Amino acid sequence: MSVFGIGVSYACATLVAMFSGMPIAFALGAVAVVFMGIYMPTASLDTVTQNVYEEMASITLLSIPLFILKGAAIGRSRAGQDLYSALHAWLHRVPGGLGVANVFACALFAAMAGSSPATCSAIGSAGIPEMRKRGYSGGFAAGIIAAGGTLGILLPPSITMILFAVAAEKSLGRLFLAGIGPGLLLVSLFGCYAVLRFRREYALAEAAYEKGGVTSAILAKDEFTLAERFSVLPRVIPFVLLLTGVMLALYGGYATPSETAGLGGLLALALIAMIYGVWRPTDLAPILTSTVRESTMLMLIIGMSLLYSYVMSYLHISQSAAEAIVAMQLPRWELLLAILVLVIVLGFFLPPVSIILMTAPIILPPLRAANFDIIWFGIIMTIVMEMGLIHPPVGLNIFVIRNVAPDIPLRDVIWGTLPFVLLMMGAVLVLCFVPEISTWLPNLVMGPEGAR
Repeated sequence: MSVFGIGVSYACATLVAMFSGMPIAFALGAVAVVFMGIYMPTASLDTVTQNVYEEMASITLLSIPLFILKGAAIGRSRAGQDLYSALHAWLHRVPGGLGVANVFACALFAAMAGSSPATCSAIGSAGIPEMRKRGYSGGFAAGIIAAGGTLGILLPPSITMILFAVAAEKSLGRLFLAGIGPGLLLVSLFGCYAVLRFRREYALAEAAYEKGGVTSAILAKDEFTLAERFSVLPRVIPFVLLLTGVMLALYGGYATPSETAGLGGLLALALIAMIYGVWRPTDLAPILTSTVRESTMLMLIIGMSLLYSYVMSYLHISQSAAEAIVAMQLPRWELLLAILVLVIVLGFFLPPVSIILMTAPIILPPLRAANFDIIWFGIIMTIVMEMGLIHPPVGLNIFVIRNVAPDIPLRDVIWGTLPFVLLMMGAVLVLCFVPEISTWLPNLVMGPEGAR
């Protein structure tokens, strides 16, 4: 059979396995092993475990379970609720300050935990009820938290970026730095939308009150004394210092990513023990169980995805696909658009981890040939994958919100997230026209790429 035929059958077999309901890791592994048995030497089946081990033998991947431990420690304490309360106390005078506080809380918590679902759960469990209590519509409240949670895969430390750095063979520190500018851009866009949407809902509530005397909680004004505002800081500042210290250790060259991940995990455990009294075995058991469960699931997906990519490469499927894309001689921006559309479509069905590991062998060679900055593209791709977290049919964050706030109809949650999808599209366009938003900081801190 020709390479084209093998490639088509490989793709079809993958779709069949995934739509059968089989877990993603087992689906990818099963397809890879079957095609190894059919098209590769019989002896290759004896080396499946060796191939998976060799593909995963990366010191960078070691940081993933350690970052997950840090996220689980922070996510299963009251750190998220305290962070949200502190920001609300300081931003309550801003129109829509409660919504803006949730955006900033999501951003800071995402940077500390590195997990999108953990951010949605931790901030949403406190933020959504508070917004609903103060008259915010269910869709607006859900959309803010769902979109804010997506920052977990863009702001460092991001597990998704770790995998992209491994797949693209790029500096993880440079990639982390490149995500800070776009992350702040998205936070600003989300915050501005929160203010504008609040003004609209406030005006509607005010009109309803003037017309028929129907009052709404959104018209009430919160007041915090200076003492109350300062009283909420002691529990928050240590975690912000933890985030700052870990980032300084990483970017200052004092420690490797795996070392900073280990340090962050241990310090997070120490902080929740000192601040929240979480130190007994019964308290730590859920944190460690969650870490092992999530790490095992993620590493299994990574291992099977890498085996899947290895088979694709051995059968020359990825090389032929890359050559075919190059042979189309698309203008570079049309090439980028076609690749991003592919990522969006895959985002309908697959999580970011699988998208990166499955597509990297195919899409990176044409992008390099078109002289795109791969670090910059990694940020663009991450934002596009963020959209997949808040739009159906998969929309992981949508279902996390449904668990946190089951009283909000799914339809309202989806409509509440759509404006944020449009804002992310706008951010991608801005980054295409002004790539320095992403590239300036890594070039400043680490020097231009290839200069050393």
